[in-house]
Amino acid sequence: MKVKPGTGAEFLDVEKPVPKPDEALIKVEATSICGTDKHIYFWDEWAETHIKRFPHIFGHEFAGRIVEVGSQVKNFKEGDYVSAETHIYCGHCYQCLTGKPHLCKNLKILGIHVNGCFAEYLTVPEKNLWRNNPEIPPEVASIQEPLGNAVHTVLSEDVNGKTVAVLGCGPIGLMAIGVAKAFGASKVFATEVSDYRLKLAEKMGADFTLNPLHEDVVKEVLEKTSGDGVDVVLEMSGSPEALKQGLKILTAGGRISLLGFQPRKVELNLTRDLILKGVKVYGVTGRRIFNTWFKGSRLLTSGLLDLKPIITHKFPLKKYRKGMELLNKGEAAKIILIP
Repeated sequence: MKVKPGTGAEFLDVEKPVPKPDEALIKVEATSICGTDKHIYFWDEWAETHIKRFPHIFGHEFAGRIVEVGSQVKNFKEGDYVSAETHIYCGHCYQCLTGKPHLCKNLKILGIHVNGCFAEYLTVPEKNLWRNNPEIPPEVASIQEPLGNAVHTVLSEDVNGKTVAVLGCGPIGLMAIGVAKAFGASKVFATEVSDYRLKLAEKMGADFTLNPLHEDVVKEVLEKTSGDGVDVVLEMSGSPEALKQGLKILTAGGRISLLGFQPRKVELNLTRDLILKGVKVYGVTGRRIFNTWFKGSRLLTSGLLDLKPIITHKFPLKKYRKGMELLNKGEAAKIILIP
């Protein structure tokens, strides 16, 4: 629980939440730490801008069992094994009514605007509940939400038979490598400044791994693609330097999808790098509700995608500090916390 602005968090006893008529009460079986949670814990500029309520339970990636439902809940019952879409949409704005609820004008996000899942129990509106396939263990089911980000980014357009570069091998970048290979990418390049995460990229199926601190990414990619560059760039790092490299290695007429948050304004040569190259640009946020959830779940149960290599640590919830410190040092990928 975040009790005040500043670095850190507190492990406290609180009252069990009571579900509203349209909500379910869920007992958490596994939850995972997201990069957003790290921002909140270490209290950077992003957290200061977005977290306004105290005390506040954060965390938004989980799997658990419903223990109680509100009077208006129709399609879920006690005992159901669930996770949740974390974008709580209004259902009546222009974006919601035109099939884009992940871009809702009145959006609230679990663990940011309402209490989250770093707890034994949480409440979630029925419209946001996702019924988990029982074949998926809680540790893996808890990371379907970020998997949806990876699926959304990779599949902004088809990748079958195409060359793909994933820039940034944080957990979602690592997932994106596996998703791209599952959907038929011919070659996947992965760039990352952490050698620890580059090794995980290899486990997820990357054909070529490059560390920008030690290698000329542009030269290496162009050489390995006969000077053409890659068909698809997936920018997952939020690094201005990576973004600029990505535009240089992208073939004319290619596609770039942007998921990583840029920490500041980025100056680009739009005429040279985008317009005259005929580049298609996608800004990606959240998941297509629930389109990407179906795709992610089916990837996991079909055997086409294995996320276990990126689950590097598992701790009791009360050891959350250790998990945050490992993530901050770049010595972990996905950390699971068990309440």
